[in-house]
Amino acid sequence: MLPYERPIITRYNPGITNKFGSKVDYFPFTQIDGVPVKRLIDAYGSPCFVLSERTIRDTYRNALRAFSTRYPKVQFAWSYKTNYLNAVCQVFHQEGAWAEVVSMFEYQKAILNGVPGEQILFNGPDKTADDLRIALQNNSLIHIDHFDELYLLSEIVRDSGKKARVAIRINMDTGVYPQWDRFGFNYENETAWEAVQKIMGQSNMILTGLHCHIGTYMLSTRAYHLAATKLAQLALRIKGQYGHRIAYIDIGGGFASGNTLKGSYLQGSDVIPTMDDYAEAISTALLGSGIPTAELPSLYLEAGRALIDDAGYLLGSVLAIKRLSDGRRATIMDFGVNLLFTSFWYDHRITPAQEFSRHTEDMVVYGPLCMNIDVVRENISLPLLNRGDHVVVHRVGAYNMTQWMQFISMRPNVVLIDLEGGVHLVRARETVDTLNQQEQTPAHLLSISPV
Repeated sequence: MLPYERPIITRYNPGITNKFGSKVDYFPFTQIDGVPVKRLIDAYGSPCFVLSERTIRDTYRNALRAFSTRYPKVQFAWSYKTNYLNAVCQVFHQEGAWAEVVSMFEYQKAILNGVPGEQILFNGPDKTADDLRIALQNNSLIHIDHFDELYLLSEIVRDSGKKARVAIRINMDTGVYPQWDRFGFNYENETAWEAVQKIMGQSNMILTGLHCHIGTYMLSTRAYHLAATKLAQLALRIKGQYGHRIAYIDIGGGFASGNTLKGSYLQGSDVIPTMDDYAEAISTALLGSGIPTAELPSLYLEAGRALIDDAGYLLGSVLAIKRLSDGRRATIMDFGVNLLFTSFWYDHRITPAQEFSRHTEDMVVYGPLCMNIDVVRENISLPLLNRGDHVVVHRVGAYNMTQWMQFISMRPNVVLIDLEGGVHLVRARETVDTLNQQEQTPAHLLSISPV
């Protein structure tokens, strides 16, 4: 006689509906580029960030192919603010990317990484006089954000006797709202043209490029088409009035990665444009702008998120399981919003890293911090995990290793898996000494004895 087994109702949760119903397949994610997740956690602890060099290079080469097969002169500049770990930056530089920075410490990292000054695009609204002098000395491309910066640079170049290679950042209406008009000079109200006139009147400034960055996680390729069209029209206007040819048009970044935005009905990978889609929209606008073929400007791109997100993973472990007052299951991880800052706007994919039961349940995923906003996922259907189980969070390469917080728990190890499967520690975990070495305690406070 066969032993009795109670019947089980298996619940299949979100997914694209088909004739068999809707379901999500869960499979344990046990290795990254051939390296077992458990081995990584045993060696480098939990939590731990892991970066795939192979994915970085493949993603970059795909983006370069998409643009360079459609436009004759293409140059990528790696966005340091997206992930400024030296190992990451060097992979992009080895692939031929320049550096795009928005602060002096990023600028200094680029120089220390061996990037020639003339291959650094210096963006951002916060450039001090000293910053501008350094950029001028290194012949870097200075992207002017506002009139105060223009006037300050005018004084500096006048006193130095050098010529500054400059571009202006331009904001515009591309049909996507709210419009990013905080940065740069506006196209529609002629502020951008006023900036052009002032620069063209400066004997020590060379207007080399036109730059825009219309937004972040942009799903509209038409917006890029409009932006490229308007920049090309401005370049033609400059050529017509001053006989001056713009050397490059910098379309910025903002290309979406495969992450899913909070509140999105469909998965991110199902709705984002491909790199070919972005390239088609931008190159078509420039090639059809009326600029003579022999005078086409170079196309600069400052992609960050779309080039690195897929290459990053966060490994973590389950600390506890509990039931909330409303009956929901809560899973508490050893990582929170201090490390996974992008969980504020993404529903990150989380995958178990070991075999699990076929039971799943909708649950909340919390981090370990003593703050109520430490929510990694507000609602997610996962297999029933136990204390000590490991998970992998996907697509975390962008911004998490630059916006992470040193709050309650310190920042963990970051490792890079190379093309041969070798594992390299590229940033060591922080310790109490990391904190204390920056502090200075007055002598009368060195003892807790009463004064």
